[in-house]
Amino acid sequence: MTYKKVFVDSDTLLDLLLQREPFYRFSQILLQQGKTERINFYTSTLILANIHYLLAKKFNKHIAKNLLRELLEEVEMLPFEPEIIRLSLESEHIDFEDTMQFYIAKQHECQVIVSRNIKHYKKFDLPVLTAEEFLATL
Repeated sequence: MTYKKVFVDSDTLLDLLLQREPFYRFSQILLQQGKTERINFYTSTLILANIHYLLAKKFNKHIAKNLLRELLEEVEMLPFEPEIIRLSLESEHIDFEDTMQFYIAKQHECQVIVSRNIKHYKKFDLPVLTAEEFLATL
């Protein structure tokens, strides 16, 4: 299947921004392929807030903001709305944050979630692939 609306989870974005090996290269190629393959990448405002916190802690706030500005040239933000919290609270899934990401992706009709933490998404009705697995679908 050719995916055109792809939700990217925080671990994949952090692999890219922090250049975490051996995953960095797959995340880098993933976003580059988006331009070539006309894929639209999305993430949530919640993920961006969490990433900013981690980047500011590792580097500083100025660098964190600049990295997010660069990221937003490749990835669109999806809003984090109160209904998502309600749905996640009612869900029986174990990981609350990943449940919220799933509902955000689903609400905005994303076709797949790219995450390195696929075990937390196993019981959802969207396919979940690592960056490496996603690249193999192209």
